[in-house]
Amino acid sequence: MSYSKTTLAKADRILEKRRAKAERIHLARHMEITNKIPQISELETMLSQTGLEVVKAIGMGKDAKEYIENLSVHNLAVQENIKELLNKNGYSVDYLQTPYTCPICNDTGFSGIYYCECRKELLKEIALNELSAVSTSEKCSFDNFKLDYYPLPVDPQLGISPQKRMNEVFNYCKCYAEDFDLDSESLYMHGATGLGKTHLSLAIANEVTKNGYHVIYDTAQNIFSTLEREKFGHGNSYDKEKDILECDLLIIDDLGSEFTTQFTTAALYNIINTRINRSKPVIISTNLTDEELEEKYTQRVTSRIIGNYVSIFFLGKDIRQLKKNF
Repeated sequence: MSYSKTTLAKADRILEKRRAKAERIHLARHMEITNKIPQISELETMLSQTGLEVVKAIGMGKDAKEYIENLSVHNLAVQENIKELLNKNGYSVDYLQTPYTCPICNDTGFSGIYYCECRKELLKEIALNELSAVSTSEKCSFDNFKLDYYPLPVDPQLGISPQKRMNEVFNYCKCYAEDFDLDSESLYMHGATGLGKTHLSLAIANEVTKNGYHVIYDTAQNIFSTLEREKFGHGNSYDKEKDILECDLLIIDDLGSEFTTQFTTAALYNIINTRINRSKPVIISTNLTDEELEEKYTQRVTSRIIGNYVSIFFLGKDIRQLKKNF
C-alpha cells in the first residue's frame, strides 16, 4: 500500500504538532508542580542519579545484577512517593506524564520499526478528506444507493429488467470494494448519463480507502488538466503523474467530458498502458458508447480498455431527473 508524498507529509506534520503540543503541556505542568511541590524536584533528582549508578554497576562484575535490582526497587519507591505527593496536593498521579495522543508511539508514528496503528488511521483520515475535497464522496455510499429508481419491468429492447440488472451491478461493486486488493481487476463502467456510475465508483473509493489503500479519484477533465499543467508549466515536479501511475486504485470519472487533444489522448494511453503493465487496477466511468470512445481516443486506447477491463453496463433512466420529480 502506498500514499502520495502530500498525504504522508500531512500526516507527519500532524504527528509533529501533536508531539510538540504534548511536550509543551508536560513542560508547563512540570514547572507548575516543581514550584508548588519542591519535594518532587528533589525526588526527580534522585531518579536522574540512578542512571549514573547503572553505569557504575557495569564494572562490578557478578555483583552488578543484585546492585541493579536494588536500584530498581529504590526507583519504584521514589516514583510511588511522587505519585503520593501529587495525589495529596489534588493532582492525578499521571499529571507529570507527557500527554501524548498515542501512548504507544509517543506521537512519532512508529512502534519499533513498524508504522504505529495511529499513523495508519491518520493516513486513512487524511486520504478520506482528500477524496471528499474533490468529490461528493461523503454522500455516496453503498448504504444510500437506491435501486428503487431503476424500472422493474423488462426493457423490450434489451430483454432484461433494469432494476434486476442494476442489483447485480450493485452487488458486484460492493463485493469488489470489500474484497479489493492489489490484484483486483480494472472496471469499465459505461452507460447513459445519470445512472449511478459516479455514485458507485465513489462508494468503492470510500470503502477501499477505509481499508487502508491509496485511492486517487477525480474527473478526467481535472486529471488531464493537472497533468498538462505539470508537463508544460514552469515547475519541474511530476509528482501527480507519479501518484496516478503508482496509487493502489485510480478512478477516472466521466471520461469523455474533457476537451480532447493529442496530449489528453497520449496521457490516457500512458495511464492505461502503464497500469496494465504494472497490474494496477483502474476504474473508468463514461457516458460514451464503445464507438464514441474509439472515435474520441483512437482504436489503440479503446482496445486496451475493452480488452483488459471488466465491462459493467448501467441500465435505467436518468436518476437525477427522477429525483427532481419525487
